[in-house]
Order: sequence, then structure tokens, then C-alpha cells
Amino acid sequence: MIAARAYVVGLTGGIAAGKTAVARRFEALGVPVHDADVAARVVVEPGSEGLAAIAGVFGLEVLDAQGRLDRAAMRRRVFADATAKQSLEAIIHPRVREWLHQRALAETAPYCLLAIPLLAENIAHYRWIDRILLVDVPEAVQLERLIARDGIDRSLAERMLAQQASRSERLKLADDVIDNSSSEVALDAHVQALHRRYLALAAQRRSS
Repeated sequence: MIAARAYVVGLTGGIAAGKTAVARRFEALGVPVHDADVAARVVVEPGSEGLAAIAGVFGLEVLDAQGRLDRAAMRRRVFADATAKQSLEAIIHPRVREWLHQRALAETAPYCLLAIPLLAENIAHYRWIDRILLVDVPEAVQLERLIARDGIDRSLAERMLAQQASRSERLKLADDVIDNSSSEVALDAHVQALHRRYLALAAQRRSS
């Protein structure tokens, strides 16, 4: 746990579980949300150490004409090469974690959320988070939503799910769970209840 001024809640969930919908509801309540996917883009912007490190490992051919990361070229490099994928992750992931850590430390709100899709897969690096909120749906619902959202076939969707931590692994880590398989009204109510709980936990810690 870090000595952050804000109470830090890690928001996670499997692909197509509805993390974005939950994050937007917290943001509407005035809660700062810092997103690992945003961090992953920021840390490889032109002029960054992250982009220089990628070019040093993979060569200038992974940069576009404007000197930005050519994400399509990079995906092609790592798609069929596990070693290349590991090399890329070794550059990006530590910088994403540091970006998130610094924003958590700088927060002055009672609490903030860190949206981290692969939190379960990287939990050893996030032990400083105060609490973990999981957005959960049954795997069958997750699969159907992924197929509909991305317009992909069932075989590819099943492979994508298999690459992530299992539902049971995520549930074991979670302090709080939002069941996102029902209505929008139910989701609103659950977020409101958790918001009150996190405000109380933040106040309790600050007064101790």
C-alpha cells in the first residue's frame, strides 16, 4: 500500500465485461479515473524514452513517417513472435505502472480509480493498490458481447478469452464485484453504493 493522499481502487474485468461503462459512471460522480490503456499510448509518444527504447530494439521500421509508433507494423511483429511480444511488454508495462503510480500519488480527491484490464495477470506489480473492484459477467455473456462488439467469429473470441486470466482467478483477487449481466438501472445503483463505500473508506483511512 502506498502513502497516497487518495484511496486507490483498481478497476478490472475480463474483455467485454463492461469496465468502460462502470468507469464512466464513476467519472460522472466526479471520481478521477486513470486508464492503463491511455498510459500505454502516452508512454510511447514521440520524444518519449519508451518510443526510443522500442526503436532501439525493433528498428526504425516500426515508426511511421511522423516518427510515431506504427501500431499496425508493431502488431505484425509481435503477433507470431512470443519473444518480440515479451520484449515490447518489458518496455511498455513498467512505464505504464509508473505512470499510474505517479497519478495515484498526485491525487487530491478522496479516492481514485485505476482502470487496469490485465490487473490479475500483473497483480504482483500492483500490491500498492488499496482495493480491487471487479466488473464480472458469466463467460458465456462475455463471449457473446465480444463477438457482437468486435464483429469476430466465435473461434477467435474464445482464443482471446483464453489469453486472459480466468474468471475464477479474477474473482479470487476482488474485494468488490459488480455483476454487469443485468440492467443499466442495477448497474447505476451498484456504482452509487460502491461510491459511498469508497468515500467512507477514504475518510476512515485519513482519520486514522
